Amino acid sequence: MRGSIEKRGVYKWRLRVDLGIQTDNKRNRPSVTIEIDDPSLMKMSEKCTGYKDASRGLRDYLDDQLSDFKRRVLSGEYIQVDKMTFKEFVENEWKPKYASHEDNLAPLTYDTYCSHLENHIYPAFESKYLSEIKTLHIVTFVNNLSKPGARKDGRGKTLAAGTIQYIYRVLKNVLTRATEWQLIPSNPVTGVKKPKVEQKEVEFYDEVEAKEVIAALYLEPRYWRLLILGAIIGGCRRGELVGLEWSDVDFENMTVSIKKSISQTKKSKAIEKGPKSKSSKRIIEMPDWYMNELDIHLREWELQRKKAIVAGEWIGNERTYVFHAGRGKPLHHNSPTGWWAKFVKRHNLKRIRLHDLRHSSATLLIEAGASMKAIQKRLGHSKYQTTANIYAHVTKKVSRDTAEKFDKFAPRPQSVPNPSPSSKSAPN
Repeated sequence: MRGSIEKRGVYKWRLRVDLGIQTDNKRNRPSVTIEIDDPSLMKMSEKCTGYKDASRGLRDYLDDQLSDFKRRVLSGEYIQVDKMTFKEFVENEWKPKYASHEDNLAPLTYDTYCSHLENHIYPAFESKYLSEIKTLHIVTFVNNLSKPGARKDGRGKTLAAGTIQYIYRVLKNVLTRATEWQLIPSNPVTGVKKPKVEQKEVEFYDEVEAKEVIAALYLEPRYWRLLILGAIIGGCRRGELVGLEWSDVDFENMTVSIKKSISQTKKSKAIEKGPKSKSSKRIIEMPDWYMNELDIHLREWELQRKKAIVAGEWIGNERTYVFHAGRGKPLHHNSPTGWWAKFVKRHNLKRIRLHDLRHSSATLLIEAGASMKAIQKRLGHSKYQTTANIYAHVTKKVSRDTAEKFDKFAPRPQSVPNPSPSSKSAPN
């Protein structure tokens, strides 16, 4: 394998190796440019016009660099950035070396990222060389996302602001890795403003509405009642409830421990992972009345398992999911959402999302006088500010209601009689 060394600047030198003619009849000549940063070698580089008239010390250094470059090319370590397209980087580098690792992206997040890449980002960037993507390309791309026709699911003409911001985040993540791995000098997304999303006030049930919902739940099977109450009373996420096992339930101390979550199903198999964040691992104290009914559910659950084992239908093995699908298999993560929508319609209740029951839990606690710090811990938010921001409007309402309790002490306006004509002073 032949190699060559060519001066490209005062301190810059290009190293090239010749791998011969490839299957596409094109000559494969990968190259890399290095920059001299050793003060003594920099002086030598200043004084020569090329490799031939370079000093012995500089030639030895360049020869060593060329030998190392040849080794990297032959071993497959070298990546020819100027010939690498955006899609090649994503598929060959970003996915296997970063995105597919659960420490970096949760499985559900990974699938969402891949979906946005396929539907929105690849059509704009897949054939572009990684090194050619500039900030203006990103500006144009983000601007086009807000135009009619950008949505691919057929449910509307335009993308929601939150979706546009998510797509921006995916693209930034990919190009940040390319920057960190020194494949490009800087991230072109850095100069593009993050798309704005107006923070919507969360929906929730107040105390009166929550009592109506709970009353309606007592007309439903205990199985579903306890699951939904786990969101209203415990502030649990859907995936946390689906992943709950009896080993996480402490009847003596009246608590439920959140240790894992199931928010994804692939090929009929539940994907189990840790909670959303480190702080999401938590112990939640539950009311006695809830734990008492959960104890009844346990006895019904054990009887159901025995019958399934005798019939040869138990597929849960040693796992003990509290809300399993009938034979020990975890409940499908979307099932609670579907049941909840039908339940609300069936009882003519105010329509809110299943996840909003978690917001309702926090709201009820705020109205009862609980501190924001206690609510943060119960919900498993990693930052106090997150809790404070989400429920700011609720605390303002509670503060207003508290102040209005003093309205009854407001002084009544006293009527002041008009002076009679005779009492008026006569003009001079």
